[in-house]
Amino acid sequence: MQKIRRKLFDEIKKHLKAKEISLIVGPRQAGKTTIMIEIRKFLDKKGEKTIFLNLDYENDKKFFNSQEDLIRKLDLELGNKRGFVFIDEIQRKENLGLFLKGIYDLGLPYKFIVSGSGSLELKEKIHESLAGRKRIFELGTVTFEEFVDFKTEYKYSDKLDKFFDIEKEFALALLNEFLNFGGYPRVILEKEFSEKTKLINEIFRSYTEKDIAYFLGVNRLETFNLMIKVLASQTGQIIQYSNLAQECGISVATLKNYLWYAEKTFSIRMISPYFKNKHKEITKAPCAYFYDNGMRNFALGLFGNLDQVDQKSFVFQNFVANRLFEKNLNTSKNVHFWRTLDKAEVDFVVSDGDSVLPIEVKYSKFEKPEVTRSFRSFIEKYSPIEAWVINLNLEEEIEIKNTKVKFVPYYKL
Repeated sequence: MQKIRRKLFDEIKKHLKAKEISLIVGPRQAGKTTIMIEIRKFLDKKGEKTIFLNLDYENDKKFFNSQEDLIRKLDLELGNKRGFVFIDEIQRKENLGLFLKGIYDLGLPYKFIVSGSGSLELKEKIHESLAGRKRIFELGTVTFEEFVDFKTEYKYSDKLDKFFDIEKEFALALLNEFLNFGGYPRVILEKEFSEKTKLINEIFRSYTEKDIAYFLGVNRLETFNLMIKVLASQTGQIIQYSNLAQECGISVATLKNYLWYAEKTFSIRMISPYFKNKHKEITKAPCAYFYDNGMRNFALGLFGNLDQVDQKSFVFQNFVANRLFEKNLNTSKNVHFWRTLDKAEVDFVVSDGDSVLPIEVKYSKFEKPEVTRSFRSFIEKYSPIEAWVINLNLEEEIEIKNTKVKFVPYYKL
């Protein structure tokens, strides 16, 4: 079976020369272990010494009872020469920041490549502990480019832009498959619908029963799952804390705690509003998008069954949100949304200092440029240099009040 090639592989490979710890974080079952195994194979072929430890394995846990225990194990396997240490599921280790810092500061001849499900920010002071000693690599579920590359058997790897331009209907079919099933590698690799459904169910249960139960306790899983379901039904809508808390049967404080954990374990992304006028624009309430569309659809019982156009519109908006985050990761840009008290709205606003880029999302085929009243209102208010309308087919440019309004097909985002 052909493997799904991940772009992060080459980035991590380049970082192997650096002394810093390579930290790979991301959702459970997004492929972190697979990418570590592939990197280890690459090193083994070069004749490098490697060791792979997994904190989910009972036999490996004993080496993490103390720093001395781990150092003794590494000395046994690698000696006092250059070697590469892979540690999987590091989030299982308490005070892991201080644990790794102590070993790193000894100046041993080992390069550490470490991965963890959930966000390492959940652990106390890890950023402070490992300041200047780490680089974080975020591995999400499979991106749309990686998905299309895999589905076209890597025939167009260096010319995907041409593929999208020429094979428009095939590309649209791939988009709809991606919107339906999401980007979990095992789900993509499975061909049978029934098996895909079993896999996404297993992934969701694994996420809640391992990551969430670990942080919140088993007795709260049902309430957490209900919150996820309600959020899925309100994709891209402003979160009304009191209403959502009431629907889940918990306090607002508890709800905010749950939302924080959902975000830090790579389940949802919270987007804050963009505003300049506190009296006329929404300033505080965020909205949520899912890291993976398949997980969002599964929570609603719509996995693989997005037949309704309105549902596809929500999922397409979620798809664009994820694309924006992918493209702006590790930059100074921030992704927001815009709403006014009199209900005008723009799906996304990408801000970078004083410059803004408003983005409207339409799951539609356009015959000619069309701009909503809300979008025009934002343009007239903020006078951005550019504004984008992401759609299924139209590539064109018009001008409104000295703003270039670009109609951008989804694959050119």
